[in-house]
Amino acid sequence: MATNQPNIVFVLCDNIGWGDFSCYGGTTPTPRIDELASGGIRFNNYTVESQCTPTRSAILTGRQSVRSGTYKVPTPGSGAKSGLVPWEYTIAELLSDAGYATSLFGKWHCGETEGRLPNDQGFDEWWGYKNSADEAGWTSYAAFNALAEKMGLDTPHIWEGVKGSKSTEVRELNLEVRPLLDELIVGKTTDYIKAKADQPFFTYVGLANMHPPEAVHPDFDQTDPSRLGLYADVIAELDHRVGQIMDCLDEAGIADNTLLVFSSDNGAGLIDTVPHGGSSGPFRGGFFTPPWEGSMRTAAMVRYPGTVPEGVVTEQMLSAHDWYQTFAAFAGASDKVPTDRPMDGVDASEFLQGTSEETGRESLLFFGPDGGLMSSKWRQVKVVLRHCEGIADPIVQPQFPMFFDLGSDPGERYNLFQFKLDMGWMFGVAFSSIAQFEKTVAQYPNIEPGEEFDGYPASASTQKG
Repeated sequence: MATNQPNIVFVLCDNIGWGDFSCYGGTTPTPRIDELASGGIRFNNYTVESQCTPTRSAILTGRQSVRSGTYKVPTPGSGAKSGLVPWEYTIAELLSDAGYATSLFGKWHCGETEGRLPNDQGFDEWWGYKNSADEAGWTSYAAFNALAEKMGLDTPHIWEGVKGSKSTEVRELNLEVRPLLDELIVGKTTDYIKAKADQPFFTYVGLANMHPPEAVHPDFDQTDPSRLGLYADVIAELDHRVGQIMDCLDEAGIADNTLLVFSSDNGAGLIDTVPHGGSSGPFRGGFFTPPWEGSMRTAAMVRYPGTVPEGVVTEQMLSAHDWYQTFAAFAGASDKVPTDRPMDGVDASEFLQGTSEETGRESLLFFGPDGGLMSSKWRQVKVVLRHCEGIADPIVQPQFPMFFDLGSDPGERYNLFQFKLDMGWMFGVAFSSIAQFEKTVAQYPNIEPGEEFDGYPASASTQKG
């Protein structure tokens, strides 16, 4: 166990586009987020998975969500077996075993029943909501309320729990509390930081915005004449919330011993609904157009004063899967990373500390919400095997794989296989990672959604404590 373990504060916003913050070219000023970015490393090539649950699963396990049976958002009423199986060894469990206090505040979305909640998956305590902020709108429908009363359905709630005990309801999750969610989540976070300032801790902060139904705190609701709409107001509130966490670390005197990460679980929604906003920057598509870059590429930045170099903007590739092994390394607990299952992340800690010029990630496989492979990237070479053009559109498979040079064509407008036929060599580099993945699946079959699973037969033991 490391003697100088840094605190780890992981802040995850919801459905933010690559180009939404001003440090990424966004038009709504975000001075506190920009301050965070300039105080460390800002990633231009950070990628996530296809939906909320898959990305959060990847962060927690360091594994492709298709391996964990979490490659799609569980539909309401999908039952007790949705989300991460208890066998998965989460980063919260690893850090807890390494001596950290652990907590989660805000959105979970990786299982909604006892045995699959945060306090069952390594977090000492949690406060938040089991699934997604859209459930805040359910009780606004008279039909839902009548159905809930007739059939005894549970209404959405905010919950809290501690390790070893059942979670309990705190208050109803509805449209009354929706504008206040991020204020409440950050309030819980800052209280926790102050309480744990004298010991190493890991806190996971799942903010509510920018998830529908979007709602901004009254303090930011058209309170600045330079902001004309709801999207800009929410961006301004997000900036303020990040600033509150930064200020709390300063006030507690632990900013210099805290690894602070800020990112998003998905790209911008870019759908025809309020709040009519979002920017993917130069990249094609958004959340619901996988696997175009706008669906998988989003903001990410890391600060750790005195350890992570300041003022770095990098094109190095990093993915949601990489936080697991990176956090383990910073905690001096790399020996606790499981060896009885395929792990898909890399340890980027040396890059973050400025002792390596590369993160260690050169390739990335992207799976769709149906669990099927959609694209493969190797450096700037991207092959698209299947694609989707919108939330109401089907996933289609082109006659031939489509190839793109992301360095020259970040908007993925020119399919090299259509315009040039001298790039057959790209098949080899793009498909090698697919072959490697398929080889591991043959040895360690993927867990299916809803499957009860307690380990692979060949494993002598499990790393889960």
